[in-house]
Amino acid sequence: MKLLRTIRLDPSDTFVFERAAEPGEWAVPGAFAFLGADPATLEGKARTAFRSGFLGISSLGWSTLVQVVEASEENRRAAIETLAACLVDHYGAPDLATARSAAAEEVAFAASLAEHPPDTLIAVHRTHEEGEIRETFRTLRPRAGAKPLRAFAFLQVEGEDEDTGEEVDLRALGSESRSRSNE
Repeated sequence: MKLLRTIRLDPSDTFVFERAAEPGEWAVPGAFAFLGADPATLEGKARTAFRSGFLGISSLGWSTLVQVVEASEENRRAAIETLAACLVDHYGAPDLATARSAAAEEVAFAASLAEHPPDTLIAVHRTHEEGEIRETFRTLRPRAGAKPLRAFAFLQVEGEDEDTGEEVDLRALGSESRSRSNE
């Protein structure tokens, strides 16, 4: 079986998200984290997490990219248990049994996204349309023999059919981060 792990190809996640996931965490898309929010009012780092973040389930931090990796049944069970505990502790799940069921669904969805060769990277783009959160996923496959993974070692991109019309100004996000830390 395959699951998703967070990966950090450069330090950008540490300044574009309020909390960046640690590299190597099990990850899920994490759209549920925004169910109580109005995506139209999100700004700055919260808006970036909504638009392009995968949720690392150990830290509850965000990652721009996740990597498809081989996983064992024990890894899957551990990911479900960790996420279930987070759903109770941080997202208001009524009890562990209910949380475990929701976590199992979220991990199963993540596993369905991992039906690509190992080392494939996946990115998400989220929008809020007609009261619903919509997600599109793009894959980046490494060039043959390109190891270790580097940001520019990827050649083939799938899921680029639609132009989102959005651009992220990393320089402005970095300036925002520095100005907040100076306050």
